Amino acid sequence: MSDQLTELLGLLDLEQIDESIFRARHPVTRTKRLFGGQIMAQALMAAIRTVESGRCIHSLHGYFLRPGTPRVAAIIRVERARDGGSFSTRRVLVTQNSEIIFSMDASFQQRQDGLSHQTQMPDLQPPAAEKIPAALLEGSFITWRHEFRRLQSETPQPPEQFVWFKVTGEVPADPALHACLLVYESDTALLGTARLPHRGRFQRDRMQVASLDHAMWFHRPCDINQWLLYAVDSPSTSAGRGFTRGNIFSEDGALIASTVQEGLIRVTENVR
Repeated sequence: MSDQLTELLGLLDLEQIDESIFRARHPVTRTKRLFGGQIMAQALMAAIRTVESGRCIHSLHGYFLRPGTPRVAAIIRVERARDGGSFSTRRVLVTQNSEIIFSMDASFQQRQDGLSHQTQMPDLQPPAAEKIPAALLEGSFITWRHEFRRLQSETPQPPEQFVWFKVTGEVPADPALHACLLVYESDTALLGTARLPHRGRFQRDRMQVASLDHAMWFHRPCDINQWLLYAVDSPSTSAGRGFTRGNIFSEDGALIASTVQEGLIRVTENVR
Protein backbone atom coordinates (compact mmCIF):
# COMPACT_ATOMS: atom_id res chain seq x y z
CA MET A 1 0.00 0.00 0.00
CA SER A 2 1.39 3.40 -1.01
CA ASP A 3 1.98 6.11 1.59
CA GLN A 4 -0.65 8.29 -0.09
CA LEU A 5 -3.31 5.57 0.11
CA THR A 6 -2.44 4.95 3.76
CA GLU A 7 -2.87 8.68 4.39
CA LEU A 8 -6.18 8.80 2.52
CA LEU A 9 -7.59 5.93 4.58
CA GLY A 10 -6.55 7.83 7.69
CA LEU A 11 -8.35 10.96 6.45
CA LEU A 12 -11.56 8.94 6.11
CA ASP A 13 -11.28 7.88 9.76
CA LEU A 14 -13.14 10.96 11.01
CA GLU A 15 -12.99 12.26 14.56
CA GLN A 16 -16.46 12.23 16.10
CA ILE A 17 -17.14 15.36 18.17
CA ASP A 18 -20.84 14.84 18.88
CA GLU A 19 -23.61 12.51 17.73
CA SER A 20 -23.83 14.17 14.29
CA ILE A 21 -20.68 16.34 14.19
CA PHE A 22 -17.29 15.23 12.92
CA ARG A 23 -13.82 16.74 12.39
CA ALA A 24 -11.91 16.01 9.15
CA ARG A 25 -8.17 16.37 8.59
CA HIS A 26 -6.30 17.03 5.33
CA PRO A 27 -3.13 15.75 3.63
CA VAL A 28 -0.03 17.09 5.35
CA THR A 29 1.64 17.84 2.00
CA ARG A 30 -1.30 19.79 0.57
CA THR A 31 -0.51 23.49 0.14
CA LYS A 32 -3.17 24.77 -2.26
CA ARG A 33 -6.95 24.45 -2.10
CA LEU A 34 -8.41 21.09 -1.08
CA PHE A 35 -9.30 18.43 -3.64
CA GLY A 36 -13.07 18.27 -4.06
CA GLY A 37 -13.09 14.48 -4.10
CA GLN A 38 -11.56 14.43 -0.62
CA ILE A 39 -14.24 16.70 0.83
CA MET A 40 -17.04 14.69 -0.82
CA ALA A 41 -15.63 11.40 0.45
CA GLN A 42 -15.30 12.73 4.00
CA ALA A 43 -18.82 14.21 3.88
CA LEU A 44 -20.19 10.86 2.72
CA MET A 45 -18.32 8.99 5.46
CA ALA A 46 -19.83 11.32 8.08
CA ALA A 47 -23.33 10.69 6.68
CA ILE A 48 -22.76 6.92 6.61
CA ARG A 49 -21.85 6.95 10.29
CA THR A 50 -25.32 8.30 11.14
CA VAL A 51 -27.26 5.69 9.14
CA GLU A 52 -28.32 2.30 10.47
CA SER A 53 -26.42 -0.77 9.28
CA GLY A 54 -27.79 -2.38 6.13
CA ARG A 55 -28.67 0.87 4.33
CA CYS A 56 -26.25 1.72 1.52
CA ILE A 57 -25.67 4.98 -0.33
CA HIS A 58 -27.62 5.11 -3.59
CA SER A 59 -27.27 8.79 -4.56
CA LEU A 60 -25.66 12.05 -3.53
CA HIS A 61 -25.89 15.63 -4.75
CA GLY A 62 -23.26 18.13 -3.64
CA TYR A 63 -22.35 21.79 -4.20
CA PHE A 64 -18.88 23.28 -3.83
CA LEU A 65 -19.52 26.72 -2.32
CA ARG A 66 -16.03 27.95 -1.38
CA PRO A 67 -12.45 26.73 -1.86
CA GLY A 68 -11.26 24.62 1.05
CA THR A 69 -7.94 25.33 2.72
CA PRO A 70 -5.57 22.61 3.97
CA ARG A 71 -4.52 24.81 6.92
CA VAL A 72 -7.78 24.42 8.88
CA ALA A 73 -9.58 21.22 9.89
CA ALA A 74 -13.08 20.88 8.42
CA ILE A 75 -16.14 20.49 10.64
CA ILE A 76 -18.83 18.21 9.19
CA ARG A 77 -22.40 18.50 10.48
CA VAL A 78 -24.99 15.89 9.52
CA GLU A 79 -28.74 16.57 9.67
CA ARG A 80 -30.88 13.43 9.93
CA ALA A 81 -33.53 14.61 7.50
CA ARG A 82 -35.53 11.38 7.28
CA ASP A 83 -35.50 7.70 8.23
CA GLY A 84 -38.27 5.83 6.44
CA GLY A 85 -39.11 2.18 5.98
CA SER A 86 -36.61 1.67 3.16
CA PHE A 87 -34.77 4.97 2.70
CA SER A 88 -32.77 7.37 4.87
CA THR A 89 -31.84 10.92 3.84
CA ARG A 90 -29.04 13.06 5.26
CA ARG A 91 -28.07 16.69 4.72
CA VAL A 92 -24.39 17.45 5.26
CA LEU A 93 -22.63 20.80 5.72
CA VAL A 94 -18.83 21.07 5.68
CA THR A 95 -17.44 24.27 7.23
CA GLN A 96 -14.11 25.99 7.76
CA ASN A 97 -13.70 29.21 9.74
CA SER A 98 -17.50 29.20 10.31
CA GLU A 99 -18.18 29.34 6.54
CA ILE A 100 -19.78 26.56 4.49
CA ILE A 101 -17.42 25.22 1.83
CA PHE A 102 -19.51 22.21 0.71
CA SER A 103 -23.12 21.04 1.08
CA MET A 104 -24.54 17.66 0.19
CA ASP A 105 -27.78 15.67 0.28
CA ALA A 106 -27.29 11.90 0.40
CA SER A 107 -29.87 9.11 0.21
CA PHE A 108 -29.46 5.56 1.52
CA GLN A 109 -31.57 2.48 0.77
CA GLN A 110 -32.14 -0.88 2.38
CA ARG A 111 -30.91 -3.50 -0.10
CA GLN A 112 -33.76 -4.73 -2.31
CA ASP A 113 -34.25 -6.90 -5.41
CA GLY A 114 -35.91 -5.50 -8.51
CA LEU A 115 -35.79 -5.05 -12.28
CA SER A 116 -32.30 -4.81 -13.74
CA HIS A 117 -30.70 -3.60 -16.98
CA GLN A 118 -27.71 -1.42 -17.87
CA THR A 119 -25.86 0.26 -20.71
CA GLN A 120 -23.06 -1.75 -22.28
CA MET A 121 -19.46 -1.24 -21.18
CA PRO A 122 -17.00 -0.02 -23.87
CA ASP A 123 -14.92 -2.85 -25.35
CA LEU A 124 -11.69 -2.02 -23.50
CA GLN A 125 -9.27 -3.99 -21.35
CA PRO A 126 -7.28 -2.84 -18.29
CA PRO A 127 -3.54 -2.34 -18.70
CA ALA A 128 -1.12 -5.21 -18.25
CA ALA A 129 0.86 -4.98 -15.00
CA GLU A 130 4.19 -4.72 -16.83
CA LYS A 131 3.03 -1.60 -18.71
CA ILE A 132 2.31 0.42 -15.57
CA PRO A 133 5.14 2.88 -14.77
CA ALA A 134 6.47 2.78 -11.21
CA ALA A 135 5.48 6.43 -10.72
CA LEU A 136 1.79 5.50 -11.03
CA LEU A 137 2.10 3.23 -8.00
CA GLU A 138 2.99 6.10 -5.65
CA GLY A 139 -0.45 7.73 -5.46
CA SER A 140 -3.67 6.60 -3.81
CA PHE A 141 -4.91 5.24 -7.15
CA ILE A 142 -3.35 3.87 -10.29
CA THR A 143 -4.98 5.76 -13.18
CA TRP A 144 -4.45 4.63 -16.75
CA ARG A 145 -5.83 6.72 -19.62
CA HIS A 146 -6.46 5.13 -22.98
CA GLU A 147 -4.73 6.99 -25.83
CA PHE A 148 -2.81 9.08 -23.29
CA ARG A 149 -0.35 10.48 -25.84
CA ARG A 150 -3.14 11.68 -28.14
CA LEU A 151 -4.92 13.33 -25.21
CA GLN A 152 -1.74 15.28 -24.41
CA SER A 153 -1.67 16.85 -27.87
CA GLU A 154 -2.36 20.59 -28.07
CA THR A 155 -4.94 20.03 -30.80
CA PRO A 156 -8.74 19.77 -30.43
CA GLN A 157 -9.90 16.34 -29.23
CA PRO A 158 -13.30 14.64 -29.01
CA PRO A 159 -14.87 15.38 -25.58
CA GLU A 160 -14.47 11.88 -24.13
CA GLN A 161 -11.99 9.88 -22.05
CA PHE A 162 -11.67 6.29 -20.87
CA VAL A 163 -9.73 5.84 -17.64
CA TRP A 164 -8.96 2.60 -15.77
CA PHE A 165 -8.30 3.00 -12.04
CA LYS A 166 -7.87 1.01 -8.83
CA VAL A 167 -6.27 1.61 -5.42
CA THR A 168 -2.55 1.03 -4.95
CA GLY A 169 -3.01 -1.52 -2.18
CA GLU A 170 -5.51 -3.92 -0.65
CA VAL A 171 -8.34 -2.01 1.06
CA PRO A 172 -10.38 -3.80 3.78
CA ALA A 173 -13.70 -5.31 2.63
CA ASP A 174 -15.86 -2.49 4.05
CA PRO A 175 -18.64 -1.34 1.64
CA ALA A 176 -18.73 2.13 3.23
CA LEU A 177 -15.00 2.60 2.74
CA HIS A 178 -15.18 1.37 -0.86
CA ALA A 179 -18.06 3.77 -1.62
CA CYS A 180 -16.16 6.73 -0.17
CA LEU A 181 -13.01 5.89 -2.13
CA LEU A 182 -15.10 5.62 -5.29
CA VAL A 183 -16.52 9.09 -4.61
CA TYR A 184 -13.00 10.42 -4.06
CA GLU A 185 -11.74 9.17 -7.42
CA SER A 186 -14.93 10.10 -9.28
CA ASP A 187 -13.88 13.77 -9.13
CA THR A 188 -10.97 13.14 -11.52
CA ALA A 189 -11.06 13.35 -15.35
CA LEU A 190 -14.43 15.14 -15.51
CA LEU A 191 -13.61 18.81 -16.13
CA GLY A 192 -10.52 17.91 -18.11
CA THR A 193 -12.82 16.15 -20.58
CA ALA A 194 -14.81 19.37 -21.12
CA ARG A 195 -11.60 21.15 -22.15
CA LEU A 196 -10.52 18.60 -24.76
CA PRO A 197 -12.36 20.11 -27.79
CA HIS A 198 -10.67 23.46 -27.04
CA ARG A 199 -7.05 22.28 -26.86
CA GLY A 200 -4.65 24.83 -28.33
CA ARG A 201 -6.89 27.81 -27.49
CA PHE A 202 -5.80 28.39 -23.90
CA GLN A 203 -2.94 28.02 -21.43
CA ARG A 204 -4.06 25.69 -18.63
CA ASP A 205 -2.07 27.42 -15.89
CA ARG A 206 -3.82 30.71 -16.65
CA MET A 207 -7.35 29.30 -16.70
CA GLN A 208 -9.70 29.32 -13.69
CA VAL A 209 -11.15 25.84 -13.22
CA ALA A 210 -13.24 24.64 -10.27
CA SER A 211 -15.99 22.10 -9.62
CA LEU A 212 -19.38 23.72 -8.98
CA ASP A 213 -21.50 20.66 -8.24
CA HIS A 214 -21.29 16.88 -8.33
CA ALA A 215 -24.01 14.23 -8.41
CA MET A 216 -23.52 10.48 -8.20
CA TRP A 217 -25.73 7.40 -8.33
CA PHE A 218 -24.60 4.00 -7.04
CA HIS A 219 -26.16 1.15 -9.02
CA ARG A 220 -24.32 -1.97 -7.83
CA PRO A 221 -21.78 -2.93 -5.13
CA CYS A 222 -18.23 -1.76 -5.75
CA ASP A 223 -14.88 -3.49 -5.21
CA ILE A 224 -12.31 -0.69 -5.23
CA ASN A 225 -9.48 -3.27 -5.14
CA GLN A 226 -10.31 -4.35 -8.72
CA TRP A 227 -9.88 -2.42 -11.96
CA LEU A 228 -12.74 -0.02 -12.72
CA LEU A 229 -13.31 1.78 -16.03
CA TYR A 230 -14.41 5.43 -15.97
CA ALA A 231 -16.07 6.34 -19.28
CA VAL A 232 -16.43 10.14 -19.34
CA ASP A 233 -17.92 12.52 -21.89
CA SER A 234 -18.85 16.20 -22.07
CA PRO A 235 -22.04 17.05 -24.00
CA SER A 236 -21.60 20.83 -23.65
CA THR A 237 -19.52 23.79 -22.54
CA SER A 238 -21.09 27.26 -22.42
CA ALA A 239 -21.27 30.47 -20.38
CA GLY A 240 -17.93 29.76 -18.68
CA ARG A 241 -19.09 26.31 -17.49
CA GLY A 242 -18.32 22.76 -18.56
CA PHE A 243 -20.89 19.96 -18.24
CA THR A 244 -19.59 16.40 -17.89
CA ARG A 245 -20.92 12.94 -17.08
CA GLY A 246 -19.43 9.52 -16.48
CA ASN A 247 -20.20 5.83 -16.10
CA ILE A 248 -18.04 3.59 -13.91
CA PHE A 249 -17.85 -0.11 -14.85
CA SER A 250 -16.28 -3.11 -13.15
CA GLU A 251 -13.75 -5.12 -15.12
CA ASP A 252 -16.40 -7.75 -15.90
CA GLY A 253 -18.76 -5.12 -17.37
CA ALA A 254 -21.17 -4.32 -14.53
CA LEU A 255 -22.26 -0.66 -14.33
CA ILE A 256 -21.25 0.34 -10.79
CA ALA A 257 -22.04 4.06 -10.64
CA SER A 258 -22.82 7.15 -12.72
CA THR A 259 -21.71 10.74 -12.23
CA VAL A 260 -22.66 14.21 -13.45
CA GLN A 261 -20.66 17.37 -12.78
CA GLU A 262 -20.63 20.98 -13.88
CA GLY A 263 -17.62 23.16 -13.31
CA LEU A 264 -16.27 26.63 -13.86
CA ILE A 265 -14.01 26.86 -16.92
CA ARG A 266 -13.16 30.53 -17.12
CA VAL A 267 -10.86 31.52 -19.96
CA THR A 268 -8.98 34.78 -19.39
CA GLU A 269 -7.06 36.95 -21.83
CA ASN A 270 -4.87 34.08 -23.04
CA VAL A 271 -7.35 32.85 -25.68
CA ARG A 272 -5.38 32.27 -28.90
